[in-house]
Amino acid sequence: MKKAILTVIAVLAIGFLSNNLFAQAPPAAPAASAAPTGNVLTTLSANPDYNAFGIALRAANLSATLNGAGPYTILAPNNVILSSMSSGKLDSLMADPAKLATILKGHIISGTYDKAALVKTLGSGTPTLTTLDGNKLTLSVTDKHLTFTDSQGDKAKVIAFDILGTNGVIIGIDNILTK
Repeated sequence: MKKAILTVIAVLAIGFLSNNLFAQAPPAAPAASAAPTGNVLTTLSANPDYNAFGIALRAANLSATLNGAGPYTILAPNNVILSSMSSGKLDSLMADPAKLATILKGHIISGTYDKAALVKTLGSGTPTLTTLDGNKLTLSVTDKHLTFTDSQGDKAKVIAFDILGTNGVIIGIDNILTK
């Protein structure tokens, strides 16, 4: 367990230091036409902007779920967002995989919701999606950005669309939902 905590802290520190200069500019997503090379968990772990979230998903014992057929939509805060968490809060979550899993399941939706599907859902009259933990996320447009709002009122704007995995899609967001 200590090794996992140290690994996450090291990745977050490296991510923070390497992205600190670019904190004001959201990371660019790979082109939507790029063919996926791995499932959503492998894709997250290989992405230098989102790999800390992949580590957290593994620490929460969600690997078996996300390595499955899916499809899944992962709402992933980038490394800069995760590195802004206090080390005490992060250590506490890493020491409690069940609590961490509860938070992270609020970032996972069954089904594939790429940019086109999200826009279609937004215009459907009932712009809500259900996460793996059973909570509802409401879609809206705020300051010309697609925004997810959880049942507690936490908001996250989309900063990257359509990072493709073989069993779903990753959407980059600028906040942690269901804190």
